[in-house]
Amino acid sequence: MTSVFTNQAGKGMISSPPAGKAFKYRSWDFGTQQFCREGHAHSQRSKELVERFLWTAPESSSETPDCQTRINSLKYILSKKQKTRSFQLSARGHWSTWPAFASGQTVLRNHKPCCAPEQRQSSNKQTPLTIPKPRYLEQLESYLRKELQSLDLTKKNSQELKLQPYREIFEFFIDNFKTYKPLLSAIKNEYEVTLAHQKKTIRALEPLKAMVATVSEECTRQILALQEKEKDQINTLKQEKQHLLKFIDNMKEENNSLQTQVEHLQTSVAEEYARYLNEYGARKVLLAKLNDMHHERLEMTRHQVQDVKGEDVVKLTLALKIARQDLTKAQVKLNTTIADYGDVVPRRDFESLEKKYSDLLQEMKTLQKDFDQLHKEYETLLEIHRETAEERDNFCAELQRVQRNCTPRPNWAKCSAVIPGGADRWGCLAEGKTSDQLVDVLLEEIGTGALREINVFPGWGKGDKVPVYLRHEGEVKNKKLTKKDVVNILKDVWREKIALEQQTGKRSSLPEFFLSYLQKKHGDAAAMEWSYTLYENMRLCRSNHVLSSFYDILTGKVGEEQYHGQNQLISNLQKELAACDSSNSGSLTSKQFSTAVREAFPLKRKESIQELVDASGCKLDSTEDLIDYMSLFKEDEEGNAEPFVAKLRTQYVREKQEYLRQLKDKLGDLTEVNADDLKTAFCTIDPDIDDQTLDTYIGLAYQVRREQPDQEVVPVETALERLLAGDVRRVGPSPREGSTAGFEGDYIIRT
Repeated sequence: MTSVFTNQAGKGMISSPPAGKAFKYRSWDFGTQQFCREGHAHSQRSKELVERFLWTAPESSSETPDCQTRINSLKYILSKKQKTRSFQLSARGHWSTWPAFASGQTVLRNHKPCCAPEQRQSSNKQTPLTIPKPRYLEQLESYLRKELQSLDLTKKNSQELKLQPYREIFEFFIDNFKTYKPLLSAIKNEYEVTLAHQKKTIRALEPLKAMVATVSEECTRQILALQEKEKDQINTLKQEKQHLLKFIDNMKEENNSLQTQVEHLQTSVAEEYARYLNEYGARKVLLAKLNDMHHERLEMTRHQVQDVKGEDVVKLTLALKIARQDLTKAQVKLNTTIADYGDVVPRRDFESLEKKYSDLLQEMKTLQKDFDQLHKEYETLLEIHRETAEERDNFCAELQRVQRNCTPRPNWAKCSAVIPGGADRWGCLAEGKTSDQLVDVLLEEIGTGALREINVFPGWGKGDKVPVYLRHEGEVKNKKLTKKDVVNILKDVWREKIALEQQTGKRSSLPEFFLSYLQKKHGDAAAMEWSYTLYENMRLCRSNHVLSSFYDILTGKVGEEQYHGQNQLISNLQKELAACDSSNSGSLTSKQFSTAVREAFPLKRKESIQELVDASGCKLDSTEDLIDYMSLFKEDEEGNAEPFVAKLRTQYVREKQEYLRQLKDKLGDLTEVNADDLKTAFCTIDPDIDDQTLDTYIGLAYQVRREQPDQEVVPVETALERLLAGDVRRVGPSPREGSTAGFEGDYIIRT
């Protein structure tokens, strides 16, 4: 096999491998083109030409460019398609300068021109390459090693720095090979563009990576929060599921047990039936034997009769024939009877089995009924769970909406900076109060502070609509009283009024008595000054029970009977507690205290009694669980009662509202009510009410002082408001005591 090479002048040359042996040529070019050649011995001229270009290294650096130019200009032309084992040569190839081919020589493998010296030494231990490298290749490798050794590879951009020497070597290589320069330049530019595009893409994706990490953390945190929120409910549902599964397993076990019993009974019945069949067969055999014996006996008897008496043979034959016919009929009848009653069991066994069957059937029906009931309850629980889940979702949505829309709660601690007395006094004033009550306290403090700065009050005039204790023209001097002074004056007014009513036996009007009291104490001239000052203090101090109750009664919002009724309740409780205190020590145990409260208030619910006991717990003075009941009824210098008395008054109002709510429910949809209907409603909700109390309530509702206000009709709301202003209480226990447990506080009448 031969090859023809053509130089730039177009002259053909024939080359042959050295030593005249068959071999393979492998060559590498710098553009990654590869080819192989096989052939035999050729002419000496071709051999010299090939050895000149392929096997001889340049002697000096000046000869290298000329040799390289000549090698790059070589081309070969295959005279015909040549076949090899694994591939075929193309019609055109490219020559490399080193190594062109080798015969029986070893080429160093995995040779790295830029490796460390010790690595090169270990690599040089292999069989040395007898073909030297081109000088230009050694220069490029030397330059690359120097550049790589001078780089600092510890920097962050070490890979880019390492790429720069290789880029420069590649540019030198392209510049020295003019023939391949366009193709290699295009390849290099495409790689540079691709690298730039990849760097741009990486820079664009770095912020997204941080954002993805942040979003992932947020989602993980939300998922953990939701899992923690639903964890208790999921555990409860799992427990319920396990309980139901256990119950279903128990039901299945009971069903299997019943099925086993039924199968056992069926087996017993089958055995009894087989025994009866055996007896039936035995009876048939026995009857056959009996018939045979009977026939034999008859034959023997007939022969004996014939021998003894010599009876007529014809007559005996006829009798025998008739007897046989009767026997046949009897046999047929017997067989019929046996066939009809062969499967019949004894009545005793039948009744026993029937009783067992009835019991098992009844038990199965009971179990089936229980199972159906449990199934219904399970479905009901599932429905309740679904509704509860919907309500929970709705409440969550509503809570989120409210949290977004509602205004934030005020910081009440800021008020301590402007309230006289500082944080300590504000803490005492704000303890246990709602936001609405705190607003009243704040307004009271602001109002009393402003009231102390006012020197005179404008008079209200002397019109008929002006209360009698405020009728005055012109300005009125402000006496600038403290709350303690006002409380003491009002308590003295109550004492004087109660004493006067006990002497005269008549109930006087509080506004008129209030004016006469001030005129008696301070004279006519100064009475209005005291009246205006007391009125303004009562109007502003709504948190104080003494001032607010006196103001409500004075202005007509509440009847005086309510004040006396509350005081009577407190007095009765004090007497009952004192009666339980046999040692007069002023202290009771919790059990004695609870018993005394139940004796004093027999109509109160257990929850209300417990509230009073809890309210008294703040006065535990020893480790023996003793309650100092005397201190529960004390008041401070401003007339503020202890929490126990405040709880009593709150329950009084709440129980009255509940009582009137039941009255309203009994009246139904009526908008107006007469006295008879109102009496009937009172007697229905309170059967133990007496006639005198009933007449008092009717007179309070209709605002009249006569015995039979039957003809007067008033609106229901008006009657209820009048009853709410008076002292209205339940006389006896409610006829439906357990049905109004959740009633308290549902109905609040406008005051």
